[in-house]
Amino acid sequence: MSTLPPDTAPALPTLPEGPLDLRLVLVDMDGTLLDEHGEVPEPTWAMIDRLRERGIVFAPASGRQLHTLTAAFERVAEGMVFVAENGCLVVRDGEEISSTVLDTPFVLDVLDTLDGLVADGHDLGVVVCGKASAYVSRTDERFWAEASRYYARLTAVDDQRSVLDGSAGIEDEIVKIAVYSFEDVEKQVAPALLHHRDPHQVVVSGHAWVDLMPPGANKGVAVRALQSSLGVTPAQTAAFGDYLNDLEMLRAVDLSFAMAEAHPAVVEAAAYRAPSFRDHGVLTVLEELLARLG
Repeated sequence: MSTLPPDTAPALPTLPEGPLDLRLVLVDMDGTLLDEHGEVPEPTWAMIDRLRERGIVFAPASGRQLHTLTAAFERVAEGMVFVAENGCLVVRDGEEISSTVLDTPFVLDVLDTLDGLVADGHDLGVVVCGKASAYVSRTDERFWAEASRYYARLTAVDDQRSVLDGSAGIEDEIVKIAVYSFEDVEKQVAPALLHHRDPHQVVVSGHAWVDLMPPGANKGVAVRALQSSLGVTPAQTAAFGDYLNDLEMLRAVDLSFAMAEAHPAVVEAAAYRAPSFRDHGVLTVLEELLARLG
């Protein structure tokens, strides 16, 4: 969903007067940092080095799996912070900063609901996301290709319930359930899952994905935990996002940027706009922010 044509890059916003004190940068991946090919733009590596030289922490903040994020940033991963699984898992240099997990009865209840949707003819796939791996029981090439884009460590099991009761010989903590729909996820699948809210989270995290997460889990909660761990304030934090799962993150920082193609609710929540991901908008804004450092 776009609020501007894809090739429209809004002018850089007017930033606060005076020098900036920037200590932490949080960046969503899909539709934000990644280019139109789903790759990290090559100039990103030099930018991360420049940020580190200024003592600024760069942290990918994504619905993607931790193992997917660490693989994407392998060449610069040492010392990095990763906000994974929409904030359910935050890790710095291999050490867990914060995490939230789902209780087994809730996961089983959700799986029952999803089985019912499939029986009613909905074309969807389910990923049960653990800290150690993600687990799927649908393994056709069509769905596997979509799931493996976001989950570098993906394990096929006959029944996802076997991960919970130990019958698969797996010990893991479940942090999220992700549902991929080949239909309109926001209109046809997400509404059928809304009764699982309160206190759990049901969040549309992309054009085809909806995530079910523990109570109080979101990117904003993770960002605040990270800020506390690093001794950083919202005024010293910048964040970039484009979709509904970025809302809480943007509200947790003062320098909040909605991308050119951002969902209207994200545009409303952000203080500033950034150019399109197709034009490396995150890097363009970071250049401006670095030029404004005190």
